Amino acid sequence: MLLDDLKQLKESCWKNPNYMDFNTAAEACELGFADIIDASNRLKRFAAYFKVAFPETAAADGIVESPFREIPHMKEAMEREYGVALNGRLYLKMDSHLPISGSIKARGGVYEVLKFAEDIAIKSGMLNIDDDYSILAEERFSKLFSQYAIAVGSTGNLGLSIGIMSAKLGFKVTVHMSADARQWKKDMLRSKGVCVMEYESDYSEAVRQGRIAAESDPMCHFIDDENSRTLFLGYSVAALRLKKQLDDLKITVDSQHPLLVYLPCGVGGGPGGVAFGLKQVFKDDVHCFFAEPTNACCMILGMSTGKHSDISVQDIGIDGRTVADGLAVGRASGFVGRLMEPFISGCYTISDVRMHRLLATLADTENIYLEPSALAGMYGAVLAKSNGEFAEYGKLENCTHIVWATGGGMVPENEMRKYYLAGK
Repeated sequence: MLLDDLKQLKESCWKNPNYMDFNTAAEACELGFADIIDASNRLKRFAAYFKVAFPETAAADGIVESPFREIPHMKEAMEREYGVALNGRLYLKMDSHLPISGSIKARGGVYEVLKFAEDIAIKSGMLNIDDDYSILAEERFSKLFSQYAIAVGSTGNLGLSIGIMSAKLGFKVTVHMSADARQWKKDMLRSKGVCVMEYESDYSEAVRQGRIAAESDPMCHFIDDENSRTLFLGYSVAALRLKKQLDDLKITVDSQHPLLVYLPCGVGGGPGGVAFGLKQVFKDDVHCFFAEPTNACCMILGMSTGKHSDISVQDIGIDGRTVADGLAVGRASGFVGRLMEPFISGCYTISDVRMHRLLATLADTENIYLEPSALAGMYGAVLAKSNGEFAEYGKLENCTHIVWATGGGMVPENEMRKYYLAGK
């Protein structure tokens, strides 16, 4: 039944039958809380460097983090539009406005580049773990890093974060981009000295080509969005940061006041890493949901069939084309799908038309402008109340709904205008 609905591009919900209580799931998991702390500590070491290299991070003491705010007017607008009364309060985690690259990819993508740089610098004897990392902005480090190359395959935002960060440090960097990538993203990368390779085919082919090119160069590090533990752990640090923001706002999280978090999902690394971190921090008091376009529903397909990366949307006759370019992925990460299988509460799909409409509504009600893919999570709170699959979550009266806004902060004004008018 679900498979038929996915094939017909119907908006669908899937409650995960393999979901487990946190302790049982964590026991069998290869990664844990200590890995997140290690990643968090590495980012703290780089804070001094960020203050020098990216002055916009100085006010936050070199910590790259996004705002967290309540969106009550959007909640009211959705209640009117969909005829539901949403329990609890609705918040937006604005990774759309993260410094450096204006998307969630400024977490994992930037983190993996930093780890690679740190490993090289320490191995060369030029850096010690106890040093003031602002020295990494010096020319001698640019010369060191210029001997190395970084490659990545991307639909857009990951390429943007890795390209900007790698070029800033001095690496030679190549971003292999699929046909779905927006022209402005390619233009921005080239303006920063990044080599952009373009492909007529989809995301998986761009990744494949990037991998092949990197294999022929022993000095090249390939950042593998489909299988990288480093990327995954970079994203997971978001949970520690969110906990502090919730504490600052005195928002209680316990069994009577659970978090319901809706995460736009492409290949799965970003939302998987964030959800993994949230489960480690909040355990059974958080429920995470992946949100995907109807035309690129690779994670719900992989998880519901149990085939993970062994099945693609093209295998069931879907083209993978969507206005949500950051989510235009036909085959999910098998690493993320399998690791997250006991942790994820469910998945759902959303049409391009609905993402556009929610984009315009958010702009009108809260004056916040996001790219379409970032709105995939916005429909989750409505489904928690109105869809039978998710009924148990919608009943939770004192819940806090969190929509993870994954991108949009760097979209040029003329592009955003087109998105907005399409939504209207």
